[in-house]
Amino acid sequence: MLHGRDDELAAIDALLAGARAGRSAAVVIRGEAGIGKSVLLDHAAAAAGHDMRVLRATGIESESELPFAGLHLLLGRSVDRTDALPDRQARALRGALGLEEIPGGDRPLVGLAVLTLLAELADERPLLCVVDDAHWLDHASADALLFAARRLDAEGVVLLFAARDLHAPPFPAPGIAELRLAGLDETAATALLDEHAGDLPRHAREQILGEARGNPLALRELTAAQREGQIPAYAHRAAAQPNHTRLQQTFADRIGTLPEATQTLLLVAAAEVTCDLAVVLGAAGRLGASVEDLEPAERKELLHLTDGQLMFRHPLIRTAAYRGAPVARRIAAHRALAEALPCVGNIDRRAWHLAAATTEPDENVASLLERTAEHARARGGYAAVASACERAAQLSPDSRDRARRLALAARAAADAGWIERAAVLADQAAPHLTDPLARAELAQVRALAPYVRGLRKAAHATLLQGASAAADHLPGKAAFMLFDAMGVIWATGDLPATEETAARVTALELPAAPDVTPFVEAAGGMAAIARGEPATGVPALARLIEDPGGVLGRLRPMERACVLEWAVLTGDLDAAGELTRALERECRDQGAVGVLPEVLRDLARVELFRGRHYDARITATEALRVAEETGQIHFADDARGVLAHLAAAEGDEENTRALTAGVRAHRTEPGEEWTTSALALLDLGAGRYEEALRRREELGADAARHSIVVLYTLPDHVEAAARLGAPAHHALARFEEWARATGQPWAEAVTLRCRALLAPEDEAGPLYARAVALHEQAVVPHERGGRSFERARTELLYGEWLRRAGHRADARPPLRSALDVFERVCATPWADRARAELRATGEARPRRTEEADPFARLTPQELQVVRLAATGLTNRDIGAQLFLSPRTVGYHLYNAYPKLGVASRAELARLDLGGR
Repeated sequence: MLHGRDDELAAIDALLAGARAGRSAAVVIRGEAGIGKSVLLDHAAAAAGHDMRVLRATGIESESELPFAGLHLLLGRSVDRTDALPDRQARALRGALGLEEIPGGDRPLVGLAVLTLLAELADERPLLCVVDDAHWLDHASADALLFAARRLDAEGVVLLFAARDLHAPPFPAPGIAELRLAGLDETAATALLDEHAGDLPRHAREQILGEARGNPLALRELTAAQREGQIPAYAHRAAAQPNHTRLQQTFADRIGTLPEATQTLLLVAAAEVTCDLAVVLGAAGRLGASVEDLEPAERKELLHLTDGQLMFRHPLIRTAAYRGAPVARRIAAHRALAEALPCVGNIDRRAWHLAAATTEPDENVASLLERTAEHARARGGYAAVASACERAAQLSPDSRDRARRLALAARAAADAGWIERAAVLADQAAPHLTDPLARAELAQVRALAPYVRGLRKAAHATLLQGASAAADHLPGKAAFMLFDAMGVIWATGDLPATEETAARVTALELPAAPDVTPFVEAAGGMAAIARGEPATGVPALARLIEDPGGVLGRLRPMERACVLEWAVLTGDLDAAGELTRALERECRDQGAVGVLPEVLRDLARVELFRGRHYDARITATEALRVAEETGQIHFADDARGVLAHLAAAEGDEENTRALTAGVRAHRTEPGEEWTTSALALLDLGAGRYEEALRRREELGADAARHSIVVLYTLPDHVEAAARLGAPAHHALARFEEWARATGQPWAEAVTLRCRALLAPEDEAGPLYARAVALHEQAVVPHERGGRSFERARTELLYGEWLRRAGHRADARPPLRSALDVFERVCATPWADRARAELRATGEARPRRTEEADPFARLTPQELQVVRLAATGLTNRDIGAQLFLSPRTVGYHLYNAYPKLGVASRAELARLDLGGR
């Protein structure tokens, strides 16, 4: 009987009922050691009954460095089902689990394979997966399982993790629901104690009750210790010790009363991750223990034998058995295990046991660990690569090998997302490296940590230093790093530093070459834009973006994303969109989720600037989700900035302010500019022109030299000032210079609109008319380059002017066109203005209903799914692209069909599902 857990049991039973009804869920059960997490998992497994499939695994501390070890424990008996997965997913999963010599290095692809496999298993009957001690999972397994858990929806899968709150590694699981367990209340604790300690005297039970503080395991174990006469040994320390420490000490005390041979056997079992009886007994035999020595530990219920494995009754018993032993005995246990493990199939485990048994530099062990790292890299276990290479470096007698291995560890840590750890390792390696390529790559790693913290100038300095060091031997790498450094410093608005970077580019005198010249010229172009010379800078940057020599195609996706971030500076939104969309498809095809947030962020900005608000929302929403899942908070903030602009255009005050407040305080470049410009747009749409102009003046027109969003929204500054009769010629001049340099019709049209706003009333009309005509030229075909939202704003202003001038009939066509766009993108305040102007011309236009635009009722995810389904892709193909299970794809289609008034994919193909 579980005392005091009625609410928690009801919550778990509800999850299981949901799975039986086809709904999925994932929950992390958190609490201190012994609080009852494992008991709740046991209840879930029992309550699943015969109508649900149950998969179980437990994270083990000594196994946390072995990539995908936890995943193998959970899915090992289902590996025969991998043949049912899409080929690339199947290969990735088999490679990750070491079942075939196939690189499984793409972690997100492995996560997608896990999601698809869980969905396949749930197709037969609902599925429950329970993972105890998830904080000890290896990082590769945790990443894959959490990736799948966040995407569960309509598969009929329940995934339960149990993780310790204190005295254990963190188990971050953003986006996953949590169930936190507190100590039992006095009534429940007393009832549990009565079950286990009814024979003890009252004063002993009161002492146990006070010391346990509602912890169920403590109540039971302190009772056992009381019976064995061990309570006095620690009773005086109880008030100062947390339950974790008291329980571990309790177990250590109980182990200490066992015969020495039994303690040795427990130590060996604790050190060997598999607890395989043959291996444990083989190693223990080398230390003088045998199977007969198990009996005293079994009598004390410390461990038991199940299916050929020695199982500890609680993880803290394993910890106490290992950490309570003297260092010399631990070393001996690891050495004995390395000797006892069969050579075939155990290279990695033998390497780690030898590393644990080695106290001085040893090249043989270091080399073996490096081989282990190579195995981990092929399987995508970057965290394991970092740990193995770092330990190999510590054991390296030769300083050159030590530096090389530290560099390998740094790069792997960066790939694993351990940016701060990567920076520390890189700093240790850098002074001792001589290879130019290794030094250059390490400089890029070292620049990551300050960059993600918002310390752009520090990142910039590191990149410059690395580029200078690489210039003689690797001019192509140096040129790219110089361009990257220019991009990092450009957005800070530090003109002297930008000019200094340009001077450094010139001083290095890099040779003219296809992989050098485009980056050198583009870096100079960005400096020219920063100093207010877009006529020189934009063409230089455009030549890199147009990529006539194919230099971008030879870059890694992460490097290409660094370049495409600046494509919008050229003003060619079509080219920027096509290139970024192509990189997005490549990232999805390769499962490169680590790069995807940046690419989606860039694509969302392009779609926003193009006026395709639906598409921008879909993309920014996914960018935000993936960025948060991968811990890339800076890109999450950028995505919030795009969403804030969309909410501002819609007049959604609450959502705009919530999103801008959500941008973290450390983001001042460029996050603060995105939020301020979004709030200014909100005020402009609401007619709060003084507040809008105040915010725009906070940004300053000169900031357009260094900020993409300020540059693109300078027309907002002009309109707010014009409404108040304030000067705005400086802002207009900045935008006009850049617009002229781009040669884009839409930019010239917006320039004419701004000039019309500032012109005398009798001169404004022809300017508006020319602006509308230029917008219309850019609309064909399919609004390519048209910037529909900006076009509608121009049409609205022109219609207002025509109505004021008494040309009511002429005012109606531009006002109708503007209203159509504003209603399509749900820009309510702008639509209300256009509707009011139409009414003033004598034409009434009712508000548009959802029935008139069924797409407005689709969620961003549903719109993504129906677009892909309309192209003929199967649910499985769509799931692979969107990182969803096929069943969830079907669920979204099922919900979308009635909203669109269709019943099949064939009918979807007849709808206009293009850019919106």
